[in-house]
Amino acid sequence: MIINSIKRRTLLGAGLAGASMLAMPAVLRAQDKSLKVGVYGGYFKDSFDKNIFPEFTKATGIAIESVAEPTGEAWLVQLEQAARAGQAPADVSMMSQVAMLKGQATDLWTPIDMTKIQNGSNLLDRFVNKYPDGRIAGIGAVSWYITLVTNTDVYKEAPTSWQAFWDPANADKLGLLALVSNSFLLEVTAKTFMGGTNALDTEEGILKTFEKLAEVKPNVRLWYRDEAQFEQALKSGEIPMGQYYHDVTGLAAADGHPVRSTFPKEGGIQDSGCWALSRASQKVEEAHIFIDYMCQPAVQATLSRKVGTSPTVKRESTDLTDKEFAAVSSDIEPIVPRYDLYQTKSDWLNQKWTELIVG
Repeated sequence: MIINSIKRRTLLGAGLAGASMLAMPAVLRAQDKSLKVGVYGGYFKDSFDKNIFPEFTKATGIAIESVAEPTGEAWLVQLEQAARAGQAPADVSMMSQVAMLKGQATDLWTPIDMTKIQNGSNLLDRFVNKYPDGRIAGIGAVSWYITLVTNTDVYKEAPTSWQAFWDPANADKLGLLALVSNSFLLEVTAKTFMGGTNALDTEEGILKTFEKLAEVKPNVRLWYRDEAQFEQALKSGEIPMGQYYHDVTGLAAADGHPVRSTFPKEGGIQDSGCWALSRASQKVEEAHIFIDYMCQPAVQATLSRKVGTSPTVKRESTDLTDKEFAAVSSDIEPIVPRYDLYQTKSDWLNQKWTELIVG
């Protein structure tokens, strides 16, 4: 069965998990070792509930109550409001990188003590989220890739570069994500044509990048918000090239559909989520045990096999085979989104995106 990536990353459960813990007497709660963990909803939460949390409880004696996070930044708002009231809807939550930065602005995240994260040495540096003063705000939970995808009936040879998006031969053949903040096409353009994403450090550089990206417009058949719509068009060959999730494309190929995912020479786009601890949580000790457990290479390998995410730890520390690793990740240096821009220049970027790209 093809798992729609909306369920995995975008469509987050709207409701909170049962409030049974709240009904327990305070004395019992204090004696019980438990932790509320917020995770993306749907298939994602189901996988954690089935494959990860029971093993954690078995290993540590700490019971997990998983909470389905509501969509978008609604969860950040809930955490902020609850923290002001001294409450934590979840002790630890899986947060997007932009939400991490916004939470930093209000000191929402209790700093993580890395001396208590023994498995932290396995982490790739890009998955350690820091406050401006160097305190650790969050630790990489999971990551995933957006890659260059093609229909193999239409394209017998796999493209090798993101430059294929600009090739006049591909007029009216592309399906691209519709938002500046989820397509990361500015970063792709900067890495492919401008020498790297540091070209986006200034507004002048961003505008030059927008100009270059605008050249792709004649090749775009669909700016998509509905991932399932593009996935179907890719499989049928109606829209034979575009950007999509590496793991989901791989699942479709394994099911016999004529699709492939390619990591271009400039790298795939690697997006990720962090574990972060609400400042209102009283479960600091349990939270550190949980985050340390999740940083174990064996746990990250299990996530790759069971959930389809890319490891946040060094590849050589895991026991993933070449085939298992290739199904979720790549050794090519990734394009890492400039999350800082989506926090500091969000309105301006959205305006320019509408004016210059999708308008």
